[in-house]
Amino acid sequence: MPMEKTFDPAAIEAKWAHEWESRGLFRPSRPDATPFTIVNPPPNVTGALHIGHALDNTLQDVLVRYERLRGKDALWVVGMDHAGIATQMVVERQLNERQQKRTDFTRDEFVDKVWEWKATSGGQITRQLRRLGCSMDWSREQFTMDPHFTRAVVKVFVDLHKKGLIYRDKRLVNWDPALKTAISDLEVESHEMPGHMWHFKYPLAGGETYTYVERDADGNVVLEEARDYISIATTRPETMLGDGAVAVHPDDERYRPIVGKYCEIPVGPKEHRRLIPIITDEYPDPHFGSGAVKITGAHDENDYGVAQRNGIPMYRLMDEVAAMRADGPAYAEAAARAVEIAKGATATPAEIDALNLVPEEYRGLDRYEARARVVADIDAEGLMVKVEDKMIMQPFGDRGGVVIEPMLTDQWYVDAKTLAQPPMQAVRDGRINIVPKTWEKTFFNWMENIQPWCVSRQLWWGHRIPAWYAEDGSIFVAETEEEAQAEAGVGVALTRDEDVLDTWFSSALWPFATLGWPENSDLLKRHYPNDVLISGFDILFFWDARMAMQGMEFMGDVPWKTLYLHGLVRAPDGAKMSKSKGNVVDPLGLIDQYGADALRFFMSAMESQGRDIKMDDARLAGYRNFATKLWNAARFCEANGITASTSIEAPAATLPVNRWIIGEVAATVAAMEKSLADYRFDEAANAIYSFAWDRFCDWYLELIKGAIDDETKAVAGWVLDQILVMLHPFMPFITEELWTGLGDRADYPLIAAKWPAPNAARDADASADIDWLIKLVSELRTAKAELGLPPGARLTAHFPASLKDRTEKLAAQLDRLARLEEISFDPAPAGASAQLVVEGETITVPLEGVIDIAAERDRLTKALAAAAKERDGLAGRLNNPSFVERAKPEAVEKARADHAAKEAEADRLTAALARLG
Repeated sequence: MPMEKTFDPAAIEAKWAHEWESRGLFRPSRPDATPFTIVNPPPNVTGALHIGHALDNTLQDVLVRYERLRGKDALWVVGMDHAGIATQMVVERQLNERQQKRTDFTRDEFVDKVWEWKATSGGQITRQLRRLGCSMDWSREQFTMDPHFTRAVVKVFVDLHKKGLIYRDKRLVNWDPALKTAISDLEVESHEMPGHMWHFKYPLAGGETYTYVERDADGNVVLEEARDYISIATTRPETMLGDGAVAVHPDDERYRPIVGKYCEIPVGPKEHRRLIPIITDEYPDPHFGSGAVKITGAHDENDYGVAQRNGIPMYRLMDEVAAMRADGPAYAEAAARAVEIAKGATATPAEIDALNLVPEEYRGLDRYEARARVVADIDAEGLMVKVEDKMIMQPFGDRGGVVIEPMLTDQWYVDAKTLAQPPMQAVRDGRINIVPKTWEKTFFNWMENIQPWCVSRQLWWGHRIPAWYAEDGSIFVAETEEEAQAEAGVGVALTRDEDVLDTWFSSALWPFATLGWPENSDLLKRHYPNDVLISGFDILFFWDARMAMQGMEFMGDVPWKTLYLHGLVRAPDGAKMSKSKGNVVDPLGLIDQYGADALRFFMSAMESQGRDIKMDDARLAGYRNFATKLWNAARFCEANGITASTSIEAPAATLPVNRWIIGEVAATVAAMEKSLADYRFDEAANAIYSFAWDRFCDWYLELIKGAIDDETKAVAGWVLDQILVMLHPFMPFITEELWTGLGDRADYPLIAAKWPAPNAARDADASADIDWLIKLVSELRTAKAELGLPPGARLTAHFPASLKDRTEKLAAQLDRLARLEEISFDPAPAGASAQLVVEGETITVPLEGVIDIAAERDRLTKALAAAAKERDGLAGRLNNPSFVERAKPEAVEKARADHAAKEAEADRLTAALARLG
């Protein structure tokens, strides 16, 4: 059946997506071949395809299809992450719309509702990935809450606990009051917000005084006065209630007389004011503020470190929604006990945590309401020194959307420092190859300074922590409740831990748990380690580093041999995409408009070793045009009796044009293989683009028109096949359609074909002849365009005698493409002429009588002057530091592009004038 006249991406995409999957062509099926394995970064079950997914999955599919064509047994593992916080939020939001809430149900009932939601609404992203053409093994789709995966997660937790690498501890965490759970540092986004810095007096105990002296840089006294207080500054006055000390730098002479003494927290009932010690620590900066810092270890990251170093008690002030605590004994009793502790009385961490140091008048208040009350009460007492307006970095939860509260809580932790050592060594010795190398420094910096990993979350959806508690506080960690009970003993009542594990804990097992671990399955033995992981750099620490830790701990080997980190896809102006900015691009909309092949090719051609990609509709349209051009070239071949090749090796060829194009295929194959081995997706894409569009469509098909003999048919059909194979990893849909459409190959689809092995090198003589011909024709066409002559104008050209043999050999192509009236080897006549320099030899085209020389010179001169003026004006703007530094980035970028265009135009006009002689 003849090919359709018009290329219609939507029709062929739907057809081939179904055909490939229904025939099982994405599954590994070559048991005797070398395996090639990639695991897909599992998207959230709540997710929808965004432009970052489109980039990440396109790059993976390029590699998978390429290695499959090279004969490897390719497995691309696909699946979804249960996304603890995100999924629970979605389901709770649905309940709220029905005037219900999570706590209206038991835990098991709520979890059942999440599973119901997953069955009906979850996982739309996997359907969308199919539209992109992802050749994943959909028959083995994974989910991080599947029973086999849960078994793996539980085993990892229990085994790490047995080794002392998982433990329970009371530490400071990022507490999200909206979600009512701990979150990791990586899930916190800091934003600069307008705020205040309040300065307060902390009176010295017993009305003591000291001489406060300030000096300038030269040591001269600038202030000397008697003080009965020490001044501190804070942006969160409500946390003063939990102060355990005031710290000053050990070298700060101003406060030396009062170090070791006590001061009073200036808030709460006066008869129950708490006393706290004044201590020294390296943390306070003597040159910032007053140089004195209040230490609230339970509610500030830096204070936590000071409190730990100095044995300062850490008092928790807030509950799970960041309201001031309302539990525990009366304030008077708690404050009295805190003073005893401050003066040296011993207390257990549990007792300190139980003390509620929030005065009754503030208990139960929201933290911000409590802040306002505390400030007002201190000010009313005359103990506020001043208040400053100040921009403050505020930490927000990336999902809850509210300000995070640092909180001292009991959580489960992984000893990440110990687990980080093997991956670091693997990167150092090359077992893990990070591409691009520039990310190694970032990797080592984070891993060398890694903190304990908090893995518990206060959610209902997720892998529940396999730990049980006895009434006396004993903890029993086991894979099942029966094992925990056996360990605890008969008659010991056990209560299971309410928390679930951080989503990233389970996804860290993805490279081996998806292959059947802890069973030592054949699939696991064959496909672990994976070959490569392709990941956005933004999840290097969320996921990639943690996979390396868990893989090396439990498999004794790296999870993948290469870690490729790509950049972000940005808006056309370079801005980061976000819903709030309204500049998010929908990849499904782009597929509807341009086709999946065009989008995939754009992503590949723009991916340059981790640099960010700017969206560009013009380039997308250009790649859609590329697909159309290939379609039309295939129709030309079909119309001229050129059909599918029957050989992977190049056909025998005698004609220079055929020997030339075979050599060009071999060169393109070599270029692509090198580029893909180096993970230069852009270079590989540009190599096949340049060959298909320029060498094959624009030149080869032109060169063979009117002279398509049997040899040429065989060569042209073979070359088109090689193009389809080389282009297939980037543009799978159109290439598969053309492959099966140009030959009877229904049982031999392109996805299962063989990568080109032309078994031929460039023919030096043929390449030299045809390359010369192309340059000559290009120069002639350019000259005609510059001189305003129609493309079909037939001119006389005077060639050097040294080119006589070459012109005779290529006479037919010269006549058809160069459109020369006459080729002469005599000297050119005197007068104006166009000088064409091709590979160092000058070919002269007389212009007397062909054009009005004077008028043409005048036109070119005026056009050159105008272009040069604009070029120089733009250069002046770009050389002005004021413009470059103050103008909007997009304005500067446009000026640079305009300057480059005008410079090129001036160069072209200069060359055209030179041709006139």
